[in-house]
Amino acid sequence: MERLVERLEKAVERLETVCRGPGMCGDGSSKGVAQYVQAFDAILAGPVAEYVKISKEVGEDVQKHAEIVHAGLMSERALLVIASQHQQPTENVFSLLLKPIAEHIQAVQRFRESHRGSTLFNHLSAVSESIPALGWVAMHSSPGPYVKEMTDAAMFYTNRILKEYKDVDKKQADWVKAYLSIWTELQAYIKEYHTTGLTWSSTHRSKRPPPVPSSSPSLYTEHDVIRYGIALWSVGVSCPRCLRHVSDDMKTHKNPALKNQGGPLRSGPKPFTAPKPACNPNPSQKTSPKAPALLELEGKKWRVENQENATNLVISDTELKQVAYVFKCTNSTLQIKGKINSITLDNCKKLGLVFDDVVGIVEIINSRDVKVQVMGKVPTISINKTDGCHVYLSKNSLDCEIVSAKSSEMNVLIPTEGGDFTEFPVPEQFKTVWNGQKLVTTVTEIAG
Repeated sequence: MERLVERLEKAVERLETVCRGPGMCGDGSSKGVAQYVQAFDAILAGPVAEYVKISKEVGEDVQKHAEIVHAGLMSERALLVIASQHQQPTENVFSLLLKPIAEHIQAVQRFRESHRGSTLFNHLSAVSESIPALGWVAMHSSPGPYVKEMTDAAMFYTNRILKEYKDVDKKQADWVKAYLSIWTELQAYIKEYHTTGLTWSSTHRSKRPPPVPSSSPSLYTEHDVIRYGIALWSVGVSCPRCLRHVSDDMKTHKNPALKNQGGPLRSGPKPFTAPKPACNPNPSQKTSPKAPALLELEGKKWRVENQENATNLVISDTELKQVAYVFKCTNSTLQIKGKINSITLDNCKKLGLVFDDVVGIVEIINSRDVKVQVMGKVPTISINKTDGCHVYLSKNSLDCEIVSAKSSEMNVLIPTEGGDFTEFPVPEQFKTVWNGQKLVTTVTEIAG
């Protein structure tokens, strides 16, 4: 059975490779290609081509990232070609067809996570936050608004790019415009051709995949696999933004216990979740070891990871070109001396950070109950997806910009002449009204 699954996966990969460009699928011409595939080709030849072109001009990590994005879009085109030639398949079959798109989404996001020290990190973040929009094909209804939601997720970072390079590098603004236009065009495309979900062929009745036979599965050839799309592989997604890599221990054909796991269905196929046993049937069996605690310099990056109950962590031998990445540290304190490029706190809980000077940004993401104190100067502090964050500013850092999103319980403490601090809460609630011409958003003050 595993050999059959491997052939299925290879067949889909080969089909994706065949469809390499606009009008180039199967016989290498656009003859017979469905209208909505041709319309998607227009997006590839228009905003996508412009985005790839400008990304090459920007160079470095942005160029490499764009190449992965383009590969994901070509995977989507391959699926559109299949949909235009076949009737809607079963969920198992459809899951197989979604696999290449899921893998490209993961590759885009993995690239960003592995390049947190990049000077173009805002570009990588804008793309990674919005790339799940490719998963609109898995939506059973109203995929257009979902793409809009993913586009909005990129705006936090694209606005930072526009501000950073304003009156400095026009090319960066062109990059933002080109990238966002991909999703704007895709929304219009979906509205015209796939308003209620991916449109499948209604004329190719002979191409509806038959039920999977219970015997002799090895007799199916790879040609049959492409034609009928028989699938045993299932992609993990409750909604397209959750598309991610599925390891062997999370595949149903290699781990039958997963088949019994349930949960409410949302807008896509059933999500994969790792099994959570209620108890350990073998008390003597060892649990997985914890990840090792790290405090080390790797190239230009200081890695502080998996520290627990460590109250005297210090980084002192710093340079301006270095960055610090603090990951999954709990009940600990960290002091960073000297001037460095940037600091990122990721997935930390009850962490105290004290630092001297940062020339770029201090970013706090996916964390809880953290305290950050600036002894010198920092231009920007970003708080994202964090609950409970206290920022102590120094007199030299009062002009610091604090940008927050999807966070709560944030407070900024301002130093007084007597050496104490005055606490000011960061607004979390906003009011939006239509003034006849545009939406106007203001902070809602809540007396407490």
